[in-house]
Amino acid sequence: MTIVERFINYARFDTQSAEVEGKCPSTDKQMVFAEWLKDELVSEGLEDVELDSNGYIYATLPANTTRAVPTVGFIAHMDTSPDCSGEGVKPRIVTAYDGGDIVLDAEAGIVTSPQKFPELLDHKGEDIIVTDGHTLLGADDKAGIAEIVQAMAYLREHPEIEHGRIRVAFTPDEEIGRGADLFDVKKFACDWAYTMDGSEVGELEYENFNAASAVVEVEGLSVHPGYAKGKMVNAAFVATQFAQRVPDERPETTEGYEGFYHLVGMEGGVERATLTYIIRDHDRQTFESRKQTIAAIAGEMNEELGTESIKVTLKDQYYNMREVVEPQMHIIDIAKRAIEETGARCEVKAIRGGTDGARLSFMGLPCPNIFAGGMNFHGRHEFLPIPSLERAMQVVVNIARIVAE
Repeated sequence: MTIVERFINYARFDTQSAEVEGKCPSTDKQMVFAEWLKDELVSEGLEDVELDSNGYIYATLPANTTRAVPTVGFIAHMDTSPDCSGEGVKPRIVTAYDGGDIVLDAEAGIVTSPQKFPELLDHKGEDIIVTDGHTLLGADDKAGIAEIVQAMAYLREHPEIEHGRIRVAFTPDEEIGRGADLFDVKKFACDWAYTMDGSEVGELEYENFNAASAVVEVEGLSVHPGYAKGKMVNAAFVATQFAQRVPDERPETTEGYEGFYHLVGMEGGVERATLTYIIRDHDRQTFESRKQTIAAIAGEMNEELGTESIKVTLKDQYYNMREVVEPQMHIIDIAKRAIEETGARCEVKAIRGGTDGARLSFMGLPCPNIFAGGMNFHGRHEFLPIPSLERAMQVVVNIARIVAE
């Protein structure tokens, strides 16, 4: 089976995760795909194939050398984003992309244009997998799964390539931030691992945001508006004043290593109002300062109001994996060499987000992130250049060989 056939098989499964509490995987359809994938791993000759009750798959490609070689792991996630439909995905291949518009659905007028998505032009002349314009494609992260499985099949079929014991894992619910929640690091038993969950070809990432959530709850006091002077406390109005005091450092105004405060939700009325923020920064000290800023605004406003009507709940979500990975830079050096040996230019960059690898790194499994090749994730204009898919697979093979060397 070719890697393209493998990916298209995976893409046709609807595996959207959902914000459902107390259930893993969050959707039953993820488990349907997991059962199918488990059987495929067995048919491909992997050993110790296990699907646990929470939807995590673990498997092993045994070493083909008697020398002592570190055990390395490769990880990808099975779920797709809740942001765009994943039902009835219909992948198709645009052969030798000519640099113009790609019509996804002529009747509906859905077009992927390089004017809006200029990154398309980097792949002129290549075969590209696209959607029909009504769903996401699912390259995030079924491309990563296809690359890992294809690499394991390739290594099994080419015993002349020496490699140590390799572990693979496929996880649920990454898109809703829970992919590492029930990951069994001890069972996985690796010296280190890589997530295949990046985007453009050549990307290698071992820095990510430190992340926290902030829930700001405002308790108001409702009084008949005709007699409200000096008595009413309008929670919704107080919430808007709070939002205006937060520094104007937002996702839409920042880039690179610049952190931000992101207001992701706002609701309420006179009696009660709630603001929900996510706080992000690559620098740990600045990250802590941002959290203190949110708390300080609440303190100042409570003092001005003469009440304790504003309550802030801060919760750390994940941290910058650089703290864990940097003392073991051979992990990065190996990946960089593996990427460059495919003919790609390795671009080490910081993630303006987080990955399962960030949390796994702090759980005792150093885990940088490598490109999977897809572009424009989480939407109908997602696409996957086939050469990028094939290169990422070769990176996995190269890492296995280099580690054994």
